[in-house]
Amino acid sequence: MSMLRRGVALAVTAGSLLFASGTATRVVGPRGGGDGGASPTSLYTRMEKEYYLTQDQFDFARPGYHIKINSLKIGDDRKPVADVSITDDLGAALDRNGIQTPGACSATFVLAWYNGSSRDYTSYAVKTVTSPITGATATQATSDSGGTFKDIDIGHFTYTFKTVLPSNYDKTRTHTIAAYGRRTMPADLAGGLAGKEYVDNDEFDFRPDGGTVTEKWDEIQEKNACNQCHSPLAAHGDVRTDAKLCVLCHSPQTSDPDTLNTLDMRVFIHKVHRGSSLPSVKAGGKYHIIGYNNVDADFSTVVFPQDIRNCANCHEGRDPANKPSQSNVWYTFPARAPCGACHDNIDWVTGKGHAAGPQADDTQCAKCHVPQGDQEWDVGVRTAHTVPYKSKQLKGLNVKILSAANVGPGKKATITFQITENDGKILAPNAIGPSQSINALLGGPTTDYAINPFREDISKASFDGSKATYNFNNAIPSTAKGTWAFAIEAKRTVTLNPAPPEGPNFTEGAVNPIFYAAVTDPAPVPRRQVVILDNCNKCHDRLATTFSHGGQRIAVEECVMCHNPNASDVGKRPADQAPPESISLKRLIHRIHSGENLTQDFTVYGFNGPNNFNDVRYPGDRKNCVQCHKDTSTYNLPLPTGAIPVVTQRDFFTPQGPGTAACLGCHDNVDVAAHAYLNTVQSPFFGEACATCHGDGKDWDVVKVHAK
Repeated sequence: MSMLRRGVALAVTAGSLLFASGTATRVVGPRGGGDGGASPTSLYTRMEKEYYLTQDQFDFARPGYHIKINSLKIGDDRKPVADVSITDDLGAALDRNGIQTPGACSATFVLAWYNGSSRDYTSYAVKTVTSPITGATATQATSDSGGTFKDIDIGHFTYTFKTVLPSNYDKTRTHTIAAYGRRTMPADLAGGLAGKEYVDNDEFDFRPDGGTVTEKWDEIQEKNACNQCHSPLAAHGDVRTDAKLCVLCHSPQTSDPDTLNTLDMRVFIHKVHRGSSLPSVKAGGKYHIIGYNNVDADFSTVVFPQDIRNCANCHEGRDPANKPSQSNVWYTFPARAPCGACHDNIDWVTGKGHAAGPQADDTQCAKCHVPQGDQEWDVGVRTAHTVPYKSKQLKGLNVKILSAANVGPGKKATITFQITENDGKILAPNAIGPSQSINALLGGPTTDYAINPFREDISKASFDGSKATYNFNNAIPSTAKGTWAFAIEAKRTVTLNPAPPEGPNFTEGAVNPIFYAAVTDPAPVPRRQVVILDNCNKCHDRLATTFSHGGQRIAVEECVMCHNPNASDVGKRPADQAPPESISLKRLIHRIHSGENLTQDFTVYGFNGPNNFNDVRYPGDRKNCVQCHKDTSTYNLPLPTGAIPVVTQRDFFTPQGPGTAACLGCHDNVDVAAHAYLNTVQSPFFGEACATCHGDGKDWDVVKVHAK
């Protein structure tokens, strides 16, 4: 018999650590301070429903659900027995049955052993599935079912597995038990929590012989990788949220009998994320999985929002200080399964598509595919996956606006700027490099840009060896007021040698500098910051490589100058496709990210023809507005004074107030449009009454109704 223990809440003092009979015990730490006297606002943000509870509602509901595996015992009958605690957000015990505390709590368990050499799990519980389509039968790893719960105390119970471990199970191997469960709040619960579900996962590594765990899986951490886009990662009823839980079942042990595709995580995840760019899909094939209830999940239309070669973004995460301990496996352990998942035009048996020919196993992979090659895009794993905009061959292109002069109504402004490379070398405007382009933009007012900015070629600006000066040809309108903005776009073509497979020419663009100058204001008033570029780059990594017109339009503060309330695709849309579509940023971005959830067609004509966004599959929760927005204040009502209506000729009505245009970006159905129209004074546009009900602190406060 083997006994290992951790984490049972034997005391309610946060952070205490008790030792009894040589057994370590940990206490579940409360979410926001000690028990008692806490208020909802001290524990939660405005983006959570709990924030809006009264103290009485909070004291009764005791929100949250946290599950912890305290110990696992394997007796002579070889039936594992898990000792488990469940608590709320303050660390207080929850009644599993939902009688003493509101909301019944479920718990399900998976037990698997780990092979450190192949880095695979094998689950002890399996099921056999036969496809009604192909007639094929497959084995799939699964959770234990039919076991026995025994309540010891409120929030403390044991679960005895129905699965009996094999008589020869290896007690020296690392084993992992994982728990996942949910707490479902009563349907009649007050305070907005009616029917709300809380989910949690926990994993515990151990060796049944009591030995020290020296091998364990830690290849991906969803917090700093998956959840940058998925906010948060969730699957199979949204109750499985930890990557480590996923791999217990998504191992070579599991496949889909309907499509005959493996569900091994290292294959499955690569294929899902490459989706429409898979060689097999581009050749006319399809990548899909048929899951529970014969639901066909087709991933052939998935468009990964950044360069698929950016392997480190998922494997290592965006926080260098908190990388998984095994974050290097993607380049230190090359193998046919994960590599062939993305490169699925390789036939390992015949060697087709693989320069080194057939490969019967993985033993030879690392001999050619070393972790780091000698040069970019060679056969070294890291170097082969070099993302062009991260190439060390690029010298960097940086532009800074130093000053602006002669800024006023009816005047022709002058700007002074400097162009540098990363080593500090100063460049002349006409000597940036091959196929160069450098333009200055001037637009305003910053309260809300009303016209397309003036754009002028500044490659012939005067240069004194240190800085350049340019005098605008276009005068600031005589009626201009407030603050106006200057921006610069600069790009050049760099020939990479060695070069990536798609070709040697790469467009290197500078991050757009923005400079604000007062036209009639006493001092410059910058454009309000609604979103921040770093939020965009959590998914896009470098926004310029996706939708920013040739790699030279990067700063969000510049995007809004052109994508203003009066802007449309009229210059690119064919006459027979009229009327034009608005490209106002507040409408455009919401509609793009709503994608497949839209009820209306959303097609924008650009430089390369029509761009239809109705198939966009946003990986996050659209209610999580701060996934993109700077903070809650940037999407609450009322909007700042000076925001102007948006011309929306392809929507149910036009113009739309600035708040309406943003909201109807996601909520694009006729019911919402009618509601907004009835609360907007039209012909001529006078204003919208949205803030009366949806304003800050009101009953239907925008932040509150989006709270999760």
